[in-house]
Amino acid sequence: MPMRILRPSLQLIRGNLRAYLVMNAIVYGLCLIGMAAAMIFPELNTAQQTIMNDNGTTALVTSLLSNVWLFALTIFAVNVGTVALPVILLPSMIIPFSGIAVFAYRAFNFGVTLAPINEVVAKTLIPHSLTLIIEFQAYALVMFAAYLIGKAWLWPATVEADSRRQAYLRGLQQAGRLCLPALALFVVGAIYEAFEIIYLVPPLLAG
Repeated sequence: MPMRILRPSLQLIRGNLRAYLVMNAIVYGLCLIGMAAAMIFPELNTAQQTIMNDNGTTALVTSLLSNVWLFALTIFAVNVGTVALPVILLPSMIIPFSGIAVFAYRAFNFGVTLAPINEVVAKTLIPHSLTLIIEFQAYALVMFAAYLIGKAWLWPATVEADSRRQAYLRGLQQAGRLCLPALALFVVGAIYEAFEIIYLVPPLLAG
C-alpha cells in the first residue's frame, strides 16, 4: 500500500530527476553555506538570534517545552502554515518559481541560525541533524512541486497540454501528487524535533 501511494511521486521524481536534485542542492547546500558564513562571521548568528527573541519565536518555543505533543503540533503548523504554503507554493502559483527563490534565502538563514558557533550548539546539532534532513527533504519536495507548476505553465508541451490554462491545471495536479509525501515528512519531522529538543538535547548538554 505505501508504495502504491508513493508511486505517482516517484514517477515525477524519476521524470524530472535533475530538477529534483537541484531543489535538494538548494535546500541543503544553502543551509550549509549559511552555517559556514555564521562560523566565519558570528555576528550573523547573533543578529538572527536577536530577531527570534524580538519576534517571540524563542519565547514560544520555551513555553511549549512542557507538552511534547503540543510542541510537535506547533512545529508542524509553523512548517506548513507559515513556510511551505505561503513562502514556497502559493507565490509560485502566481509568479513561476518565485517561491523557490524566496525559500533559498530562508535556507541560508536557517543555516546561519543553526551554525555550531560554540560547543553547546554543536552538541545540539548531533540529534537535531536528523530533524534537518527530514524537514528539509519535505521543503525540497514542496519546492519541486512549485517547479513543476512553473514548468507546466511556461512550457505547456512538457505536459502535453493544448493551452496554458490546461497546462497550469496539470501542473497543479502534479504538485498535488507530492503533497502526501511532503506532509508525511513534515509530520515525522515535527514529532521527532519535539522529542529530541525535550528529551534528547538536555541530557546531552548536561553530560
